[in-house]
Amino acid sequence: MERRQSMQIEIVETSLADVGEVKALWGDGEVMKFVGFAQGLKKTDAEMTEWLDWIEKGRPQRNHYSIYENGKYCGESFYNIDPETNSAALDIKLNAFARGRGIAAYSLLYAIEQAFENGAERVWVNPNPENADALALYGRIGMEQKEIPPELYDPDYTQLYFELRKNR
Repeated sequence: MERRQSMQIEIVETSLADVGEVKALWGDGEVMKFVGFAQGLKKTDAEMTEWLDWIEKGRPQRNHYSIYENGKYCGESFYNIDPETNSAALDIKLNAFARGRGIAAYSLLYAIEQAFENGAERVWVNPNPENADALALYGRIGMEQKEIPPELYDPDYTQLYFELRKNR
């Protein structure tokens, strides 16, 4: 299992031991409001086990990380590489207590590094334009706002598009 530790932050590949924490994070409407689940995303234990199996079978082209500070679960980061475009979708979510302290930038940069090491040529996010904290984060780590590629455009969803290329 791959691990990275700095300061008091530990990033681990998500395993069965972390699934309860991920389930609770997703169930928090405040965490999930900008991805369309203002009441939280409610999953059963069986659904979470199936999701983890999907993650594990996709490694290393797809990976999910659990983020801890001094042993306390802070949140998650994720990447998924599309083999046709060599581009990786990214995601990060943190509990409220973990925001605004550099944990998100550190953790997202780690996921980006892993995506690049595993074949991605670019990474991207499509944040909700009302999520000011996410927009600031993506700018801080060097992602650039660009036009949404046609294959990612969804007319039913208001979104922006930011990317970072490997050679940058």
